[in-house]
Amino acid sequence: MIERTLILVKHDGVVRGLIGEILKRFEHIGLKIVGLKMVKATDHIAGNHYVVTDEWANALAEKTKKSYAEKGIEMKETPKQIADRVQRMNKTFLQEGPIVAIVLEGPHAVDLGRKIVGSTEPRQALPGTIRGDYSLDSYAVSDKKKRSVRNLVHASGTPAEADREIALWFTQQELYSYTGLHDHHLY
Repeated sequence: MIERTLILVKHDGVVRGLIGEILKRFEHIGLKIVGLKMVKATDHIAGNHYVVTDEWANALAEKTKKSYAEKGIEMKETPKQIADRVQRMNKTFLQEGPIVAIVLEGPHAVDLGRKIVGSTEPRQALPGTIRGDYSLDSYAVSDKKKRSVRNLVHASGTPAEADREIALWFTQQELYSYTGLHDHHLY
């Protein structure tokens, strides 16, 4: 099952000079780069990248309220208010500076991309993942600073999400098909 997924090296990864290291992680396991560009996110792209759905808002609110409750803080925001606040912070972060947008192709590309990237919160990311090896930010630090967590990369969460995100960041003319070495040996 060949899939495509979107990976973004966010501005914090770009300014730290981690683009090559991040690309290498995906290439070394056999995922093929079929789209690659440096871009500054427009309002349209940044605003539509993180879509606030009821499902996402409810899951985010549950996780956020639990985290705050463990600190003895009661959150009174609705799931929609929490999601809108997080989306605003994420949009601001996406527009902070240049981003490297990558489309990868291969078997189980979405799942493999998520595994290589690691947990959304770098503090929880396992060693050997991009976030676990190159970032130390946490929700606690980002909450205190009222900003998005600095986690270096974005990876699509599902094949449907990947399709939507790829169409947002790339035109069809910017995506390429070619035969790579792994095509003969693995696929």
